[in-house]
Amino acid sequence: MDHFHYTGDRLHCESIDVAAIADAVGTPTYVYSTATLTEHYRRIADAFRAIDPLICYSVKSCGNLGVCRTLGALGAGMDVVSGGEIFRARRAGVPASKLVYAGVGKTDAEIREALREGIFLLNVESEAEFENTARLAREMNVQCRCALRVNPDVDPKTHRYTSTGRKETKFGVDIERARAFFRAYGRDPHARLVGLHLHIGSPIYDTAPYVSAITKALALRDELLTEGFEVSVLDIGGGFAADYETGRSPDAATYAAAIVPLLAPAVATGLRIVLEPGRAIIANAGILLTRVQYVKQSGEKTFAICDAGMNTLLRPSHYEAFHFIWPTAPAPAFVPARRTEKPDMQGLVMHDVVGPICETGDFLALDRAMPPVARGDLLAVFTAGAYGMSMASRYNSVPLPAEVLVHGDRFEVVRRRETYADLVAHEA
Repeated sequence: MDHFHYTGDRLHCESIDVAAIADAVGTPTYVYSTATLTEHYRRIADAFRAIDPLICYSVKSCGNLGVCRTLGALGAGMDVVSGGEIFRARRAGVPASKLVYAGVGKTDAEIREALREGIFLLNVESEAEFENTARLAREMNVQCRCALRVNPDVDPKTHRYTSTGRKETKFGVDIERARAFFRAYGRDPHARLVGLHLHIGSPIYDTAPYVSAITKALALRDELLTEGFEVSVLDIGGGFAADYETGRSPDAATYAAAIVPLLAPAVATGLRIVLEPGRAIIANAGILLTRVQYVKQSGEKTFAICDAGMNTLLRPSHYEAFHFIWPTAPAPAFVPARRTEKPDMQGLVMHDVVGPICETGDFLALDRAMPPVARGDLLAVFTAGAYGMSMASRYNSVPLPAEVLVHGDRFEVVRRRETYADLVAHEA
């Protein structure tokens, strides 16, 4: 699953004791494993090889240039959702011909940037956006390729904030409107409508929603083809789950076993498939290192107050998300043989693991059984690579953390820790 493991009673990332990283760089710090990134990308590529998809890593999940360069070197394209992410992907060396661009609120400046770069596919989400894109392409005297984002109205059974495939979401258009959309815009000479785009939510732990969504999209494609429209690309989005130490997540081969047979006949006749995995690649490839500042008793509660909180990792407070948290150097009796096993409660203490931010909702875990911890102990928050640093903030004027990328027996700082001067660098 990943390359974070306890050797003796010390947590290592690949061949490096993570405590050495914390000593050198400080905390809080995100630590990414190159070996895990590579393994998870290759698992997806191997699982879907029969349909030869363009695998576009979702930059929003973790946009660090070191991470993007690593994946770009493996052959990945990039799924971007802003002009800033286009800039990141290009700075990471990923060719524009491997970029797909989605998002409901693209500005004129962002669309022009995409058109200048000549990206592979611009996923449009409304009639108004398409009309604007076509206008800008006409003014620039360029031609772009567009796909229409379609809501297949399936329930991905995920958190309500990340469910995006129902009719009631702000994303895309429903299938009934899609037919009229192609009839109205499907022959524009500057914004060529050549595909369909799906993205039904994240994380999705079951293959059934994908089967339902793709089946509906293929039926719509058949209808559009009979009317003479070009539908040569199907972007099926992302949303594949990562294993947050629960053992619930299907692996890439399980998703592929359900999806590939649906798509293979259309691929054989020329349909190009795009995948947009993010979490499934980066989540298990990253941990967050945080140091305990104080241990506090309040009523029946024991608080481990750390230097990382909701400003560093928002997912627990925003999504009620679970992250396994454990000391990096526990007493021998508490070294986990496998992190997915439920720990023996003997000797463990129930903690609220909280941060320094002035919000009651500032926590990394509530009522969590852990070994007793003390001031100065180093904790690892696992499966923190996705939507960790990318959602971090400077709330309470706390500088952003560092990011480190490990390569076997060495590591490099791929984002330095911010300073107080950085906090005010853009202010008068």
